[in-house]
Amino acid sequence: MEILILAVVIALVAVGVISGLVVSSRKKKQLPPTAPPSTPTITAPPAEPQVGEDAAPTVEEPRRTIEEVVLPEAEAVPEAPVAEAPVIEAPAAPEIEVPEPTAGRLVRLRARLARSQNSLGKGLLTLLSREHLDEDTWEEIEETLLIADVGVAPTQELVDRLRERVKVLGTRTPAELRALLKEELVALVGTDFDRAVKTESGVDTPAVVMVVGVNGTGKTTTTGKLARVLVADGRSVVLGAADTFRAAAADQLQTWGERVGARTVRGPEGGDPASIAYDAVKEGIAEGADVVLIDTAGRLHTKTGLMDELGKVKRVVEKHGPLDEVLLVLDATTGQNGLTQARVFAEVVDITGIVLTKLDGTAKGGIVVAVQRALGVPVKLIGLGEGPDDLAPFEPEAFVDALIGD
Repeated sequence: MEILILAVVIALVAVGVISGLVVSSRKKKQLPPTAPPSTPTITAPPAEPQVGEDAAPTVEEPRRTIEEVVLPEAEAVPEAPVAEAPVIEAPAAPEIEVPEPTAGRLVRLRARLARSQNSLGKGLLTLLSREHLDEDTWEEIEETLLIADVGVAPTQELVDRLRERVKVLGTRTPAELRALLKEELVALVGTDFDRAVKTESGVDTPAVVMVVGVNGTGKTTTTGKLARVLVADGRSVVLGAADTFRAAAADQLQTWGERVGARTVRGPEGGDPASIAYDAVKEGIAEGADVVLIDTAGRLHTKTGLMDELGKVKRVVEKHGPLDEVLLVLDATTGQNGLTQARVFAEVVDITGIVLTKLDGTAKGGIVVAVQRALGVPVKLIGLGEGPDDLAPFEPEAFVDALIGD
């Protein structure tokens, strides 16, 4: 019995082994055949040409710009235009101007003077035209003259003369009054002064004119305008910028000179005014100029007294030759206050003439009389505006005509 069971087990095992072999064989038949692994082909780099051998010609592709690679041809970025470097031109030399002739200049400026000054003349004419000239009227006439800065003594003289002549005249027509007032005012201003600016030297050196005055009166501008007056009269001019206190004074004077072709001698800011004045006269002699105009300081950088410095400038200039003219520039709008300045300058530099500036503004025409009386020197030039040709020789008759009006 045991033998039978053993035989059955062996038979079952054999059947299972045979079945597994059959299934494995079928699966192997269904799988595709596997290709044997191929050996990779290695390509060697081209050999470098040896010495004596010709290198093989290579064809290079044309290089393309980044615009051609990134953008389509139609959308290529245009090249930016190359900006040309700006051409810097040297500043052109200032054009030399031809100043107006000085003859009759005050007559041409009469209307400007009359607009601001004729209140004096018209006021006097109105008072003198009253039917009865009582004491109150004469007091009003005195007050009108004093307000116009004529001064106390000249006012009293003029009133006394008018009283006498009106009494003798009797009846007074407007024309007679105007003629009377003009005659008395001209006599008060004075016609016996020599009002010519001395621009001719008695020796073989240029005439030297020194311009003095406090800063703020228009001193440097007046010096420049005077250069125009002289050039208009056919004189050659050298300018000396001896006002070293104001930083812009030398530049300002040089600009005036360049306009009319006058050379300017200048020095460093804060330099020695006397040295610059000396060099200006020396340059004028070397150039054979007719006139040397020296603009002086109205204030100083140092503690040296202004008047002492002006005296030094005068002495240094006179080493070359005589000083022909010393012009004091006064601001006419300061009225009687300007007389104090005038007296101080006159004590140091022997003033020979006066220039009244800003006479077209709020100035009072009577200052002409007052300053002449105070210094005993004539008003030679008057400034009637900001224009380059608004400096005019002082002419008493034309001045009084402008005061009285038509």
